[in-house]
Amino acid sequence: MRRAAPLALLLASQALVSQAGASDLDDLLAALKKARSFAARGQVEVTVLFPPRAVPTRTVGALPALPIRPGLLGKTFEATRGEGEPVAGRPTVRYELNARAGQAARWTLWIDQEWNVPLAFEERTAQGELARRAVFQKVNAKLSRVNLGVSAPPAGLRAALLRAVPGLRLPAGFTPVEVRRREGGGLDVTLSDGLNVLALVTAPKSVRAAPGVATRRVGAGFVWLVGNLPPGELKRALEGVRGVDEAGLGTFVPVADSKE
Repeated sequence: MRRAAPLALLLASQALVSQAGASDLDDLLAALKKARSFAARGQVEVTVLFPPRAVPTRTVGALPALPIRPGLLGKTFEATRGEGEPVAGRPTVRYELNARAGQAARWTLWIDQEWNVPLAFEERTAQGELARRAVFQKVNAKLSRVNLGVSAPPAGLRAALLRAVPGLRLPAGFTPVEVRRREGGGLDVTLSDGLNVLALVTAPKSVRAAPGVATRRVGAGFVWLVGNLPPGELKRALEGVRGVDEAGLGTFVPVADSKE
């Protein structure tokens, strides 16, 4: 019986750690939910290094909107809360977000302690290289009202995509959330893990080689996968694709985009 005590303590400590992790994620999701209706305004410095661009840094009046899907975020990411550095003179809480599986980009978000909305964020590759950063330099005295609702993914889209693109291997944590028809032919399927976004494209032409782009010829056309994942991950997702049936995804194209 005496040997049971250390085991009980171990199990109790593991439970506390698990509860703490869940609480951190719940707190972050509450802040992100509020950010759908309220946002800070002021002067924001935005730096985008992926994809590369001639002028990587610019100044805007608000944080760029993040394509957050809370339901997916809670399933695919672990959140760790810590004390954040001041942003534009305001105290913050810092959240580190790391994917539970795969090599998706990891994120850091700085949440205002009083307002409970984001004041800065940073995206890094799985290898730690900076991809994108946005941070307030100056902030207005009051929050502004916004409307940033996110539509739910259509029911059955994942199964339909895997039937329409046989051999496709969705990267860990990613699932299809939207389909759009492309000008010039083909479809653009948005894949999300709750925060990171990939574009799966079917097209009559290939695309020029570039960082974050994989392409594969399938019959008379091509399939691309574009996003912030290591080259090997992008390539593996497409290497087994053996066909494309765009008609199989036609019912998921918004009416305004459909020409059928």
